[in-house]
This record gives sequence, C-alpha cells and structure tokens, in this order.
Amino acid sequence: MQAAGTRSGSSEDRVWVVPESLRPLLAERYGPVYAGAEADSKIRQLGVFGSCGDRVTADAIRLGNLPLVGLVDFRTRRREPVDANQFNALASRRRVKVRNPPGMLTDRLRKAVRELVESGGGLIEVDGEEDLGSLALVESLPLGATVIYGIPGVGVSFVTVDAVAKSHVQALIAQMELRRVDLGA
Repeated sequence: MQAAGTRSGSSEDRVWVVPESLRPLLAERYGPVYAGAEADSKIRQLGVFGSCGDRVTADAIRLGNLPLVGLVDFRTRRREPVDANQFNALASRRRVKVRNPPGMLTDRLRKAVRELVESGGGLIEVDGEEDLGSLALVESLPLGATVIYGIPGVGVSFVTVDAVAKSHVQALIAQMELRRVDLGA
C-alpha cells in the first residue's frame, strides 16, 4: 500500500526530452521559409494548417485565415509577453490548456493536438514552451495540410504534411529520451 501523500507511478506523464545530440537536427529547416509580405501572402493562401508560435498564430488570425489548431505560450522569443486577446477568434472554437516544459514534448500536448484536429480545431495555450508542438502538428494534421512556425529574426517556415514529413517526425521523436515526469494537475 502506498503512503499517504505520495503519488503512484501511474500519475506520472510520459514526456520526450530532446537530447543535446538531437538539437542540430531539430534546428534544421524542413520547408521553405518566407518573411514579410511574401509570408503574409502564403499564409492567406493556406488551406488546412496548424500554427506553432505566438507571432505566426497572431499573424494568421490578423490576415483572416484561422489555423485549424494554433499553439501559443503568450511569449515571443521566450520572454516578451503577448496579448492573449489577439487569439480570441481561434479560442472561440475551443481553448485547451496544457503543461509542456521547455525542451520536452509531453504526451498531454500530443493528445491535445490530436483531439483538436479531430474535433474541429481551436487554440492550445501552453504552460511552458510550445516549440516542439510543431512535431505534434505534423503528426496529427491530415496529409496535404501545412504546419507553420516562426524562426525568430528570419521568417516563417512552411512544412507540408505528407508521408515523408510524418515519417521524419516519428523518427525524431523516437530519438528523444522517453521519461516519466510528474507534471502536476
């Protein structure tokens, strides 16, 4: 029997942690990158897409093309606060809050992305860091969709979701360190 106040192993969450050796691979560009008016034009033309990052999600909303799923953490460049109200149009579909610590991809985030894709979309507010959520978007969005994410100081990356991209994401996740961590409620 377990002592009072201790948590069972089943209360821990599965997380995939990025090892140092994998960081260069994750930093590579996997699709074309556009900036400024060219990026805006490409965003306006997108069909089904997911966005990862506050700036690109806000830009898509401002341009009148809502992503199916947008992931935000209310900060740009990990420190500059962002006004949450700019995401209201997307959050009106559905709003989900998920804990995802920096340098990790949690099972909670992967499941939230999958569930929103299957149920009509919405906004995922990440407590922690949303960067690796782009992997979950590629994993869950249908073939032919696009994932956009910002590259600070450079522009917006556009990744087409196809069998090759899905396979690549699965391979990246398989190279991460699977751990069990207590993320709290």
